[in-house]
Amino acid sequence: MEHLSKEAQKALLLTDKERIKYINSDKWIGYTRCSEILNRMSDLLDYPQSSRMPNLIIIGDTNNGKTAILNRFTNQHKAFRKSPDSELILPVVHIQSPPVPDEKRLYNSILDRLLISYKANERVEKKEMQIVNMLKHLNTRMIIIDEMHNILAGTITKQRAFLNVLKYLSNELKISIVAAGIKEALRAISIDPQLSNRFEPAILPRWKMSQDYLRLLASFEHILPLKKKSNLIDDSTSQTLLLMSEGLIGELSTILKRASVFAIQEKKEKIDKSLLQDLEWKAPEVRRKEIHSV
Repeated sequence: MEHLSKEAQKALLLTDKERIKYINSDKWIGYTRCSEILNRMSDLLDYPQSSRMPNLIIIGDTNNGKTAILNRFTNQHKAFRKSPDSELILPVVHIQSPPVPDEKRLYNSILDRLLISYKANERVEKKEMQIVNMLKHLNTRMIIIDEMHNILAGTITKQRAFLNVLKYLSNELKISIVAAGIKEALRAISIDPQLSNRFEPAILPRWKMSQDYLRLLASFEHILPLKKKSNLIDDSTSQTLLLMSEGLIGELSTILKRASVFAIQEKKEKIDKSLLQDLEWKAPEVRRKEIHSV
Protein backbone atom coordinates (compact mmCIF):
# COMPACT_ATOMS: atom_id res chain seq x y z
CA MET A 1 0.00 0.00 0.00
CA GLU A 2 2.91 2.34 -0.65
CA HIS A 3 0.74 4.43 -2.96
CA LEU A 4 -1.26 5.63 0.07
CA SER A 5 -0.54 7.99 2.93
CA LYS A 6 -0.49 6.53 6.45
CA GLU A 7 -3.91 8.02 7.15
CA ALA A 8 -5.35 6.54 3.94
CA GLN A 9 -3.82 3.17 4.82
CA LYS A 10 -5.66 3.28 8.14
CA ALA A 11 -8.89 4.10 6.30
CA LEU A 12 -8.53 0.83 4.36
CA LEU A 13 -9.34 -0.99 7.61
CA LEU A 14 -12.77 0.65 7.74
CA THR A 15 -15.96 -0.87 6.36
CA ASP A 16 -16.85 0.13 2.80
CA LYS A 17 -19.55 2.46 4.15
CA GLU A 18 -17.10 4.12 6.53
CA ARG A 19 -14.47 4.30 3.81
CA ILE A 20 -16.90 6.08 1.49
CA LYS A 21 -17.71 8.57 4.24
CA TYR A 22 -13.98 9.17 4.71
CA ILE A 23 -13.52 9.74 0.96
CA ASN A 24 -16.33 12.31 0.85
CA SER A 25 -14.96 14.28 3.82
CA ASP A 26 -13.00 17.47 3.13
CA LYS A 27 -9.24 17.10 2.83
CA TRP A 28 -6.52 19.61 2.10
CA ILE A 29 -4.20 19.24 -0.88
CA GLY A 30 -1.59 21.91 -1.42
CA TYR A 31 0.06 22.85 -4.71
CA THR A 32 2.56 25.40 -5.94
CA ARG A 33 0.25 28.32 -6.84
CA CYS A 34 -1.76 27.78 -3.68
CA SER A 35 1.39 27.92 -1.54
CA GLU A 36 2.47 31.12 -3.26
CA ILE A 37 -0.84 32.81 -2.47
CA LEU A 38 -0.86 31.58 1.13
CA ASN A 39 2.68 32.91 1.57
CA ARG A 40 1.62 36.28 0.16
CA MET A 41 -1.30 36.38 2.59
CA SER A 42 1.10 35.63 5.45
CA ASP A 43 3.28 38.53 4.32
CA LEU A 44 0.27 40.85 4.43
CA LEU A 45 -0.70 39.61 7.89
CA ASP A 46 2.78 40.54 9.15
CA TYR A 47 2.98 43.81 7.19
CA PRO A 48 3.87 46.83 9.39
CA GLN A 49 0.91 49.10 10.00
CA SER A 50 0.92 52.12 7.72
CA SER A 51 -1.46 54.72 6.31
CA ARG A 52 -1.60 52.84 3.00
CA MET A 53 -1.90 49.11 3.61
CA PRO A 54 -1.43 46.70 0.68
CA ASN A 55 -4.31 44.41 -0.26
CA LEU A 56 -4.73 41.26 -2.34
CA ILE A 57 -7.48 40.01 -4.65
CA ILE A 58 -7.54 36.36 -5.68
CA ILE A 59 -9.10 35.84 -9.10
CA GLY A 60 -10.19 32.52 -10.54
CA ASP A 61 -13.06 30.72 -12.20
CA THR A 62 -15.88 29.29 -10.13
CA ASN A 63 -14.87 26.04 -8.39
CA ASN A 64 -11.15 26.56 -8.89
CA GLY A 65 -9.96 26.69 -5.30
CA LYS A 66 -10.36 30.30 -4.16
CA THR A 67 -12.58 29.60 -1.16
CA ALA A 68 -10.48 26.58 -0.14
CA ILE A 69 -7.40 28.82 0.06
CA LEU A 70 -9.24 31.43 2.12
CA ASN A 71 -10.58 28.78 4.50
CA ARG A 72 -7.15 27.23 4.84
CA PHE A 73 -5.59 30.55 5.80
CA THR A 74 -8.40 31.38 8.22
CA ASN A 75 -8.06 28.00 9.94
CA GLN A 76 -4.33 28.58 10.29
CA HIS A 77 -4.95 31.90 12.07
CA LYS A 78 -7.73 31.23 14.54
CA ALA A 79 -8.40 33.28 17.67
CA PHE A 80 -5.88 32.68 20.46
CA ARG A 81 -4.55 33.99 23.76
CA LYS A 82 -0.86 34.49 24.44
CA SER A 83 -1.48 33.29 27.97
CA PRO A 84 -4.55 31.98 29.85
CA ASP A 85 -5.27 35.39 31.39
CA SER A 86 -4.41 37.58 28.38
CA GLU A 87 -6.78 39.27 25.96
CA LEU A 88 -8.22 37.30 23.03
CA ILE A 89 -6.50 37.97 19.68
CA LEU A 90 -8.35 37.43 16.39
CA PRO A 91 -5.82 37.91 13.55
CA VAL A 92 -8.25 37.32 10.69
CA VAL A 93 -11.94 38.05 10.14
CA HIS A 94 -13.36 36.06 7.22
CA ILE A 95 -16.74 36.93 5.70
CA GLN A 96 -18.62 36.50 2.45
CA SER A 97 -19.60 39.59 0.51
CA PRO A 98 -23.33 40.30 0.81
CA PRO A 99 -25.37 39.34 -2.28
CA VAL A 100 -25.75 43.05 -3.03
CA PRO A 101 -23.34 45.88 -2.11
CA ASP A 102 -24.97 47.24 1.01
CA GLU A 103 -23.07 48.99 3.80
CA LYS A 104 -25.44 47.76 6.50
CA ARG A 105 -25.30 44.15 5.31
CA LEU A 106 -21.51 44.28 5.25
CA TYR A 107 -21.40 45.50 8.85
CA ASN A 108 -23.96 42.87 9.84
CA SER A 109 -21.78 40.14 8.32
CA ILE A 110 -18.78 41.31 10.33
CA LEU A 111 -20.80 41.60 13.54
CA ASP A 112 -22.21 38.10 12.99
CA ARG A 113 -18.69 36.74 12.53
CA LEU A 114 -17.61 38.47 15.74
CA LEU A 115 -20.66 37.04 17.56
CA ILE A 116 -21.76 40.54 18.53
CA SER A 117 -25.48 41.07 18.99
CA TYR A 118 -27.12 44.04 17.29
CA LYS A 119 -30.50 45.38 16.35
CA ALA A 120 -31.50 45.19 12.71
CA ASN A 121 -32.63 48.82 12.71
CA GLU A 122 -29.56 50.23 14.48
CA ARG A 123 -27.88 53.15 12.78
CA VAL A 124 -25.01 52.29 10.45
CA GLU A 125 -22.76 54.69 12.35
CA LYS A 126 -23.24 52.74 15.58
CA LYS A 127 -22.43 49.43 13.89
CA GLU A 128 -19.36 50.99 12.32
CA MET A 129 -18.15 52.21 15.71
CA GLN A 130 -18.79 48.80 17.27
CA ILE A 131 -16.77 47.05 14.59
CA VAL A 132 -13.84 49.45 14.64
CA ASN A 133 -13.57 49.33 18.42
CA MET A 134 -13.89 45.55 18.57
CA LEU A 135 -11.37 44.86 15.79
CA LYS A 136 -8.89 47.17 17.48
CA HIS A 137 -9.49 45.38 20.77
CA LEU A 138 -8.99 41.98 19.10
CA ASN A 139 -5.84 43.18 17.33
CA THR A 140 -7.27 42.05 13.99
CA ARG A 141 -4.77 42.37 11.15
CA MET A 142 -6.77 41.25 8.12
CA ILE A 143 -10.31 41.12 6.74
CA ILE A 144 -11.01 38.43 4.14
CA ILE A 145 -13.98 38.90 1.81
CA ASP A 146 -15.09 36.08 -0.48
CA GLU A 147 -17.40 36.46 -3.51
CA MET A 148 -16.21 40.03 -4.12
CA HIS A 149 -17.88 40.11 -7.54
CA ASN A 150 -21.25 40.42 -5.71
CA ILE A 151 -20.53 44.16 -5.61
CA LEU A 152 -21.65 44.40 -9.23
CA ALA A 153 -25.20 43.38 -8.26
CA GLY A 154 -25.96 46.93 -7.08
CA THR A 155 -26.11 50.39 -8.55
CA ILE A 156 -22.94 52.41 -9.12
CA THR A 157 -23.82 54.52 -6.08
CA LYS A 158 -24.12 51.44 -3.86
CA GLN A 159 -20.94 49.97 -5.31
CA ARG A 160 -19.00 53.14 -4.49
CA ALA A 161 -20.46 53.28 -0.97
CA PHE A 162 -19.51 49.64 -0.36
CA LEU A 163 -15.93 50.20 -1.55
CA ASN A 164 -15.69 53.34 0.57
CA VAL A 165 -16.47 51.21 3.64
CA LEU A 166 -13.63 48.83 2.78
CA LYS A 167 -11.27 51.75 2.25
CA TYR A 168 -12.35 53.30 5.54
CA LEU A 169 -11.84 50.07 7.52
CA SER A 170 -8.42 49.52 5.97
CA ASN A 171 -7.34 53.11 6.67
CA GLU A 172 -8.85 53.39 10.13
CA LEU A 173 -7.63 50.03 11.40
CA LYS A 174 -4.45 49.93 9.31
CA ILE A 175 -5.19 46.40 8.18
CA SER A 176 -4.98 44.56 4.87
CA ILE A 177 -7.99 43.31 2.97
CA VAL A 178 -7.87 40.08 0.99
CA ALA A 179 -10.72 39.59 -1.46
CA ALA A 180 -11.58 36.75 -3.82
CA GLY A 181 -13.91 36.34 -6.75
CA ILE A 182 -14.29 35.58 -10.42
CA LYS A 183 -12.66 37.91 -12.96
CA GLU A 184 -15.56 40.38 -12.71
CA ALA A 185 -14.30 41.17 -9.19
CA LEU A 186 -11.43 43.12 -10.78
CA ARG A 187 -14.00 45.26 -12.57
CA ALA A 188 -15.82 45.73 -9.27
CA ILE A 189 -12.84 47.20 -7.41
CA SER A 190 -11.75 49.29 -10.42
CA ILE A 191 -14.74 51.54 -9.71
CA ASP A 192 -12.55 53.18 -7.07
CA PRO A 193 -9.10 53.80 -8.65
CA GLN A 194 -7.58 54.78 -5.31
CA LEU A 195 -8.63 51.47 -3.76
CA SER A 196 -7.94 49.27 -6.78
CA ASN A 197 -4.34 50.50 -6.88
CA ARG A 198 -3.85 48.91 -3.49
CA PHE A 199 -5.11 45.50 -4.60
CA GLU A 200 -2.48 43.17 -6.03
CA PRO A 201 -4.16 40.55 -8.25
CA ALA A 202 -3.30 36.89 -7.67
CA ILE A 203 -4.56 34.74 -10.52
CA LEU A 204 -5.61 31.11 -10.12
CA PRO A 205 -5.49 29.77 -13.69
CA ARG A 206 -7.23 26.64 -14.86
CA TRP A 207 -5.08 23.54 -14.78
CA LYS A 208 -3.29 22.38 -17.93
CA MET A 209 -1.23 19.29 -18.65
CA SER A 210 2.01 19.98 -16.79
CA GLN A 211 4.26 18.58 -14.10
CA ASP A 212 2.30 20.57 -11.49
CA TYR A 213 -0.93 18.95 -12.69
CA LEU A 214 0.58 15.46 -12.53
CA ARG A 215 1.88 16.16 -9.03
CA LEU A 216 -1.63 17.23 -8.06
CA LEU A 217 -3.05 13.94 -9.34
CA ALA A 218 -0.39 12.02 -7.42
CA SER A 219 -1.37 13.91 -4.27
CA PHE A 220 -5.02 12.99 -4.76
CA GLU A 221 -4.15 9.32 -5.26
CA HIS A 222 -2.10 9.44 -2.06
CA ILE A 223 -5.15 10.29 0.08
CA LEU A 224 -7.89 8.19 -1.56
CA PRO A 225 -8.08 4.82 0.26
CA LEU A 226 -8.34 2.39 -2.64
CA LYS A 227 -6.71 -1.02 -2.34
CA LYS A 228 -5.11 -0.96 -5.79
CA LYS A 229 -2.83 1.65 -7.33
CA SER A 230 -4.73 3.78 -9.86
CA ASN A 231 -1.72 5.47 -11.46
CA LEU A 232 -3.69 8.64 -12.11
CA ILE A 233 -0.67 10.22 -13.78
CA ASP A 234 -0.94 7.72 -16.64
CA ASP A 235 -1.27 9.66 -19.92
CA SER A 236 -4.71 8.33 -20.76
CA THR A 237 -6.17 8.72 -17.27
CA SER A 238 -4.69 12.17 -16.63
CA GLN A 239 -5.92 13.49 -19.99
CA THR A 240 -9.40 12.09 -19.35
CA LEU A 241 -9.56 13.75 -15.93
CA LEU A 242 -8.40 17.05 -17.38
CA LEU A 243 -11.15 16.99 -20.00
CA MET A 244 -13.83 15.95 -17.51
CA SER A 245 -12.87 18.66 -15.00
CA GLU A 246 -12.16 21.37 -17.59
CA GLY A 247 -9.08 22.24 -15.55
CA LEU A 248 -11.01 23.21 -12.39
CA ILE A 249 -9.65 21.76 -9.17
CA GLY A 250 -13.04 21.68 -7.47
CA GLU A 251 -14.46 19.65 -10.36
CA LEU A 252 -11.43 17.36 -10.30
CA SER A 253 -11.86 16.74 -6.57
CA THR A 254 -15.54 15.86 -6.99
CA ILE A 255 -14.82 13.55 -9.94
CA LEU A 256 -12.15 11.66 -8.00
CA LYS A 257 -14.38 11.31 -4.95
CA ARG A 258 -17.23 9.93 -7.05
CA ALA A 259 -14.88 7.69 -8.97
CA SER A 260 -13.39 6.33 -5.74
CA VAL A 261 -16.83 5.56 -4.36
CA PHE A 262 -17.77 3.89 -7.66
CA ALA A 263 -14.56 1.86 -7.59
CA ILE A 264 -15.43 0.55 -4.13
CA GLN A 265 -19.03 -0.22 -5.01
CA GLU A 266 -17.99 -2.05 -8.19
CA LYS A 267 -15.21 -3.95 -6.34
CA LYS A 268 -12.59 -2.55 -8.72
CA GLU A 269 -10.63 -0.65 -6.06
CA LYS A 270 -8.85 1.62 -8.54
CA ILE A 271 -9.57 4.50 -10.91
CA ASP A 272 -8.69 4.17 -14.57
CA LYS A 273 -9.96 5.52 -17.88
CA SER A 274 -12.46 2.69 -18.24
CA LEU A 275 -14.03 3.40 -14.86
CA LEU A 276 -14.13 7.15 -15.56
CA GLN A 277 -15.98 6.51 -18.81
CA ASP A 278 -18.59 4.48 -16.90
CA LEU A 279 -19.01 7.26 -14.33
CA GLU A 280 -22.14 9.36 -14.71
CA TRP A 281 -20.51 12.74 -15.09
CA LYS A 282 -21.18 15.86 -17.11
CA ALA A 283 -18.50 18.50 -17.56
CA PRO A 284 -19.31 22.06 -16.38
CA GLU A 285 -19.87 23.37 -19.92
CA VAL A 286 -22.33 20.54 -20.66
CA ARG A 287 -24.25 21.32 -17.47
CA ARG A 288 -24.40 25.03 -18.37
CA LYS A 289 -25.76 24.27 -21.83
CA GLU A 290 -28.43 21.99 -20.39
CA ILE A 291 -29.53 24.70 -17.93
CA HIS A 292 -29.71 27.35 -20.68
CA SER A 293 -31.75 25.03 -22.88
CA VAL A 294 -34.50 24.65 -20.29
